[in-house]
Amino acid sequence: MVYIGIDPGAKGGIGIINEETFTEFAFPYSNEALIDVCQLYQDRASVVVENVHAMPGQGVTSMFTFGRNFGYILGVLEAYKMPYTLVDPRTWKHHFGISADKQSSIDKCKELYPGINLLPTKRSRKESDGMAESLLLSHYCKLLEERV
Repeated sequence: MVYIGIDPGAKGGIGIINEETFTEFAFPYSNEALIDVCQLYQDRASVVVENVHAMPGQGVTSMFTFGRNFGYILGVLEAYKMPYTLVDPRTWKHHFGISADKQSSIDKCKELYPGINLLPTKRSRKESDGMAESLLLSHYCKLLEERV
């Protein structure tokens, strides 16, 4: 089974736990990457998408863009007939005992997956909280599936 977590934020990520090959990895979100992942794992994956909402203080343009991207993700998953679950950030973050602080997501991800590379590019010096959160969402997806 393959578990996929998607953090749809502006600096979001896609995390994958592949039990078939015993690998875990994460990378920055892009529309192209989402389509590649769906094509590759279409018949054998379960997906969790962070159920994001508009935040007070966000500008109209950024909220519109954010909503459009979220809708795109759901549309692609529907088109590829990939089962997905929407999970509220509070729910999955509470499960892992992490706060809204982005560093706490990175720390928890590295605790669970010590060898994981969270640098979005080869030249990056700062680890990506979006990639960390996407892998944590993948882990949460796995836990949900194991309960069934």
